[in-house]
Amino acid sequence: MNGQTEQIPVTILSGSLGAGKTTLLNHLLTTAEDRSLAVLVNDMGEVNVDAELIAEGSELDLEDGVAELSNGCICCELQDDLETAVVRLARDRDFDHLIVESSGISEPAPVARLFTTESRVAARYAVDTLVTVLDTPAFLEAFAGDEVPERRGTEDDRPLSDLLVEQVEVSNLVLLNKADLCSEGELEHAAELVRALQPDAETVRTEFSAVDPDRLLGRGLFDADRLADLPGWKRALDEGSETRDDDGERDSDHEHHEGGGYEHHEGGGHDHHGDGGHGRNHDHRHPDEIYGVSSFVFRRRRPFHPERFADVLRELPSEIVRSKGTAWIADNEMRVTVAQAGPSVRATAQGPWIASLPAVERDMLRSNRPDLEWHDEHGDRRTELVFIGTDYDEEALRAELSHALVTDDERSEGVDGPFPVAQGEETVLRGG
Repeated sequence: MNGQTEQIPVTILSGSLGAGKTTLLNHLLTTAEDRSLAVLVNDMGEVNVDAELIAEGSELDLEDGVAELSNGCICCELQDDLETAVVRLARDRDFDHLIVESSGISEPAPVARLFTTESRVAARYAVDTLVTVLDTPAFLEAFAGDEVPERRGTEDDRPLSDLLVEQVEVSNLVLLNKADLCSEGELEHAAELVRALQPDAETVRTEFSAVDPDRLLGRGLFDADRLADLPGWKRALDEGSETRDDDGERDSDHEHHEGGGYEHHEGGGHDHHGDGGHGRNHDHRHPDEIYGVSSFVFRRRRPFHPERFADVLRELPSEIVRSKGTAWIADNEMRVTVAQAGPSVRATAQGPWIASLPAVERDMLRSNRPDLEWHDEHGDRRTELVFIGTDYDEEALRAELSHALVTDDERSEGVDGPFPVAQGEETVLRGG
């Protein structure tokens, strides 16, 4: 029995429509044995279909949109505010472990933050593990070829590959569900993709979401301090602190080019995923040693020609699973972020470069950010992109990116292209 001062462990569950989340919930409820579980289903539909499915075959008392199963499962409809619901559960219900299904939410991080920020929720709960259930055949299909599978059952118009990537990137444990529909090679490839996106995530092969509850519950895999650092691309950028110039000379990325013109810098070598510089997990093997996964960082203080850079992004090889970062586009004062997940490539204008702002505003922002890297000529304008994949030709991709940089003559003449130029705008470069 949980006292009011004892934090209740929380497992946050995500997965696309049809991946097997509801089947997993039913499986856990029937195999948890001495554990008393509560399940909160955050369904995006007007009717909480998942609650009805979970309730099938169970003794339940349905009242005011809340279904209570005989083993203590609670299912709340979307109209119940999540924070109010979980606090009410802790106050009114007696259970050992809460499972929150983040159905309809692109990735589980926002739900995790609810339980980790200072609030009445965080005082009662502690996140245990972030779990993603994958429809493994659909996951592999989402990264095969140029076809972009559509997302179903949601108003979000982003492609399925974007959703899958975001869910995997912040996971502690990934279920490769529907393993019976895959060959051994396909399952190994799926595990390889997961490691590329989230190097530290555990993978478990499952059929019909059948898994030992001890593999999911009470694991203590979640670390709130590392939530923002979980994605492989984020750690690759953090670790890519060394760069080289065009002649291959090793050079610190913090050193600025003397004199006029543009500084030529790009990430050197394979910046493999590891512990993100946190000094942990030194005894674990890097993903490239196990699966052939590698990454590299491309950094430059010369802008891209928008048309040539767009062509590079549209023609990224299928071996590149994920790329993300900030790009400096010629004749565009917006800081453009590029996000690629399999066949989907999108560019978003996040806001103006600080260097492009009026002097008073620029100086104020710089004073508030003492750690901001600043070039005497270009200010904060720079490109910083990470590419993650398996068995790709790194040197060829580096050469294409370098060729896409604007020349001095082109810069003086002015260039135009498909990238967004107003804050908040998004351009789809490839995929639906």
